[in-house]
Amino acid sequence: MTTTERTRYSDADLDEFKVLISDKLKKAEEELVFYKKQLAERADGDDAKLKGLDDGNVSAEVERITQMAARQGKLIKHLQNALIRIENKVYGVCRETGKLISKERLRAVPHATLSIQAKMERK
Repeated sequence: MTTTERTRYSDADLDEFKVLISDKLKKAEEELVFYKKQLAERADGDDAKLKGLDDGNVSAEVERITQMAARQGKLIKHLQNALIRIENKVYGVCRETGKLISKERLRAVPHATLSIQAKMERK
């Protein structure tokens, strides 16, 4: 049986991906806490690093951190959804082709829902 003929990854494979995703999720949540702490410090006006900068630079820094926090929030949601797909045993199946997404792609982008082939066809 070839990879493209299989309809899902084995339980052992899913367990491997679950560990990988759980680790990435933990790190992403820690980063989000860090960003939120940075924003809170800037909102309080207690950030010594920003003293002496004009308001435009402070605003740009706050905007940059806000964008990074939002991006982390999205990543966390994607990783949580990937864990749900693992529990439902549909993780790693391309949502457009129905074929298995390569393990290499899933290791690089564990929340991927499209195979490289499907992603390229979208462009």
